[in-house]
Parts: sequence; C-alpha cells; structure tokens
Amino acid sequence: MDDPDPTTEIARRARALLAMREHSRLELARKLASRGFDQVDIDGALERLAAEGSLDERRLAELYVAERAGKGFGPVRIRAELLEKGLPDALIDPYLDAMRDDWMAYMAEIYDRRFGSERPGDRDEYARRGRFLEQRGFPTEMIRRFLRWPDD
Repeated sequence: MDDPDPTTEIARRARALLAMREHSRLELARKLASRGFDQVDIDGALERLAAEGSLDERRLAELYVAERAGKGFGPVRIRAELLEKGLPDALIDPYLDAMRDDWMAYMAEIYDRRFGSERPGDRDEYARRGRFLEQRGFPTEMIRRFLRWPDD
C-alpha cells in the first residue's frame, strides 16, 4: 500500500541527496521539483528535514567555506557561490569573518602554487597575476597589498 503522505517519499529522496553532500534548501527544492514533486509537498518535507537536523544550512555554510578556502578560493567567490545556493548573508558572514586572518595565507599559497616565489617582472605580468587572484575570489585591495608593485 502506498503511503498517503507524499512528503515521506520526498523526504526519503532528499535524505539520499543529503547523504552524498550537504545541500541548501533551495538546491533540494530545485532537484525535487525537477523530479515532478509538488512544491507544497516539497516545502513540507524540507521543513521536516530541517526540524530533525538533516537539512542544516549553517552546517553547509561552515563546511563549504572551509572546503573552498582549502582549494584556494577567496571570500568574494565563496560568498557568490553560497548566495547562488540560496543562503543569506547572515548565514555566510560569520564563517567568512572567522577566517579573516587566514585569507592572505590562502592567497599566498595558491599564488605560490601557480607562479612560484618569483615576483612579477613587469606591469602586464602584475596585471595577469592580479586577474588570476581576482578570479579566484580575493578582494582587489588584498591583491594589491599582496603583490605590491615596487614603485607603488
């Protein structure tokens, strides 16, 4: 006999997705909607998962910030990615701020992996390296302080 409550099946599928990796509420809602589930039922199932602690966007933000920073991405890019996942600034900021003293070290590490310890030879190379760091998500002012062109 089928379960008359469709949120049970939706919650089961959502748990399977969460078992693979953390998801935001928005990501889960999109994936479940693409499988043909009704939005009202999806919302009910996600509420149930949040209440039981299976769906935890704070945990997602904390893990995501640590993982992406470890891969050499900066706070600007990480914030944009988390916003795209549907997380609000209020959830993102505490985890980015907690790493405030570490961002320069992460940037230096990714820079050294890519360019070595040799400083840029000319302004074009300085600009190219700056663009690389900017694309990785580091703030412009931090990049300028890090690269420090000799006559600046």
